[in-house]
Amino acid sequence: MANTLFTSPFTALRSKASESSMSFPNDHYPTFKSIFYYPVAPRFYPVQKKNVTMCASVDGVDSLSSTSFSMKSEQDSDYVPVPIVLIDQDSDPDATIVQLSFGDRLGALIDTMKALKDLGLDVLKGTVTTENSVTQTKFFITGSSNGRKVKDPDLLEGIRLTIINNLLKYHPESSERLAMGEAFGIKAPEKKLDVDIATRIKVKDDGPKRSLLCIETADRPGMLMEIIKIMADINISVESAEIETEGLVAKDKFHVSYRGAALNSSLSQVLINCLRYYLRRPGTDDDSY
Repeated sequence: MANTLFTSPFTALRSKASESSMSFPNDHYPTFKSIFYYPVAPRFYPVQKKNVTMCASVDGVDSLSSTSFSMKSEQDSDYVPVPIVLIDQDSDPDATIVQLSFGDRLGALIDTMKALKDLGLDVLKGTVTTENSVTQTKFFITGSSNGRKVKDPDLLEGIRLTIINNLLKYHPESSERLAMGEAFGIKAPEKKLDVDIATRIKVKDDGPKRSLLCIETADRPGMLMEIIKIMADINISVESAEIETEGLVAKDKFHVSYRGAALNSSLSQVLINCLRYYLRRPGTDDDSY
């Protein structure tokens, strides 16, 4: 390798667009368009989208250094991007995919991976892509005890809240764009979503044996577990789910069935009414956090 840029287990590969030698202090890790690789699992595989020239340094873990190279104007530096956390159960047959983006502000996410391991999860591999100055990180995770994708709703919610907690810790400016920022962040969101306006619930056909439930509403902690409980109370089974937090909004999809068949129109309406009643309640209990 032409240049060893730091002494951590990572190795940075430079793109062809930047062949000149560069040096950095030992405590600042540079982030290039190139992809980070692990010498042992988890491994990062490169996924190139567009040629984007970007330089930034990372304070050892998740937070960006104050000496980061910046190509933005002073006005742009005041803009806080929308944090997005996506938990995907459908794209990979053997692993749960966790995708995280926060503009171009995320680093190597070492502490995020450690937090996932502390939940009893294995990070099998990861990918990092950069497109239009937005860095997207994907983790492929399984349960450490069984090597299978995560299906427990409590654990899925734990993954989501753990990632958001790490965002608030290492990027405190994200609190103004997250629902949890009101309780745990340095700055609460200036605007709150009107639940009645923001809530959209639909049930669609997804083949003869299952239906697709789509929910878009104001995010709040504990909501995923409550939604699963509501469906269990009316004997609706959840086969898989895609859980997405986009700033203040939760956008969730559930593949559901009733006694091995798709939901009929009457049961779909019952489900929608139950969920709408719950989501319009003013808040959740403190222990949901």
